[in-house]
Amino acid sequence: MRLSDFQYDLPPELIAQQPLPQRDASRMLILNRQESTWEDSQFRSLPDLLRGDELIVVNNARVIPARLFGRREGMRSEKPGRNRRTVREYLSSEIEVLLTKQITAQEWEALVRPGRKIRVGERIDFGEGELSAEVVGRGEFGMRRVRLTAKADVTEAIERLGHIPLPPYISREDEPADRERYQTIFADHPGAVAAPTAGLHFSPAILDTLRRRGIETVAITLDVGLGTFQPIHEEEIELHQIHSERYEITQAAAAAICKARRDGRPILAVGTTVVRALEDAAQKSALRHGEKWDPANSIIEAGSTEASIFIKPGYAFRVVNQLLTNFHLPQSTLLILVSALAGRELILRAYRHAVEFQYRFYSYGDCMWIK
Repeated sequence: MRLSDFQYDLPPELIAQQPLPQRDASRMLILNRQESTWEDSQFRSLPDLLRGDELIVVNNARVIPARLFGRREGMRSEKPGRNRRTVREYLSSEIEVLLTKQITAQEWEALVRPGRKIRVGERIDFGEGELSAEVVGRGEFGMRRVRLTAKADVTEAIERLGHIPLPPYISREDEPADRERYQTIFADHPGAVAAPTAGLHFSPAILDTLRRRGIETVAITLDVGLGTFQPIHEEEIELHQIHSERYEITQAAAAAICKARRDGRPILAVGTTVVRALEDAAQKSALRHGEKWDPANSIIEAGSTEASIFIKPGYAFRVVNQLLTNFHLPQSTLLILVSALAGRELILRAYRHAVEFQYRFYSYGDCMWIK
């Protein structure tokens, strides 16, 4: 398929720049796949619209304040000559370090700006020297591998000194309120650098209503990375190399998902991150067991690994049959994913309706329930 097949026109003013005052006040477009229809609704109506036997799967990843601003400490360099001597350069330009993926307890992949002048061996200090990053490796497009050290605890220093990494289409600096509003109410596993935004609509009141109705909810963890915003550069989407993201499914979550599958109950994924994790886990389970694979009892298995699955039209979903999701960028892997579930033409018609009726788009925007 061609990338241009996933284009739609979006007025910039429909891109939500701020969250609504109340989490659950967003609008919800209900998309019926079987009937190829949609209707306008409110997210607060979701508990009453469900059958009552759904299994809702959420992502409990917590966004860390991964955006750090510091100063170059300088580095030692050996100068040639008869009398070799060590010269220390003190450089004071501000450097932005965006932590993108944790590699070890102390080392991270990071995007450094401006990265062109930052060499291996340099140190960047944050705050009053409370946190330091030593560049220990380099990659393409400003990427570096950095080793973090702190006077006290590294995690605490990042939490105190860092900024919330808002998506690039939010054209403002982060604010103190974003530390709470760019987190879901399920967030308790730090490590993500972008929010699983479909979960942002849930409030404690909505969760209580779901529980009173006896609707089961389980959590998995997928650390959303910057790759979620990675553009597709190939016109033929099959040529695109999708990013990988770490996820973990507990024994309890895997057991609940397998039971729901056996019982024929709807499995409602809250967000494309949940879809990627569950479908990747099912794919790996099928490959691991081969002909002995029993999807009724082991549709997925517990464990921690990375998802590198690219879900596009023609994909046969193994686990997920319903999806709550926000509206996605044109020509993005996420728009392609929802098109795989609901059909490209239906999705694009529904998106045109959402534009016409001025839904709010992207991370802080409204949502769509695909059933």
